[in-house]
Amino acid sequence: MSTLWQTVEVRGIYEIPGLPGVRVEALPVYQDPRGSLHELFRVDEVPAGFQPLMACTSWSHPGVGRGPHQHVGQDDYFTFAGPSNFRVYLWDDRPGAAGPAAGWIIHTGEQAPTRIHVPRGVVHAYQNVGATAGLVVTVTSLLFKGPGRRDPVDEIRHELNPHSPYKIPPS
Repeated sequence: MSTLWQTVEVRGIYEIPGLPGVRVEALPVYQDPRGSLHELFRVDEVPAGFQPLMACTSWSHPGVGRGPHQHVGQDDYFTFAGPSNFRVYLWDDRPGAAGPAAGWIIHTGEQAPTRIHVPRGVVHAYQNVGATAGLVVTVTSLLFKGPGRRDPVDEIRHELNPHSPYKIPPS
């Protein structure tokens, strides 16, 4: 099955048409002679119903992709601020949605600092398309492996299934 891709422009704060609950925000960046400050998340600005419980970071080398995967009970709130640039891929796998037939691409990172709220059930992946390693900050609504790290990870890893219809398209 081929995916029909729609590119999403990073501008202001908005929900992606056709992908309910996915919110894209231009990241507030404050610059001064020392460098810059990026607001990663503020409790007074997170999407309604999102209760952050944990934050983590990941580094991705140039060309490396993470995902596609999705969560059953967890929402993610990603920050892509640099260094490097990323492409974020999204598919709606919630009941009644288009699934792998429709996908959205967001160009983000150092050239377009962005926060993205991805609700549970939305398949997501990202790929470092820049020339240097890049940092991604993730705030989640569930603890990784639950309290005390004793539970299974809330993740359906489509990238492990060679027959999955969810694939990062070739660059």
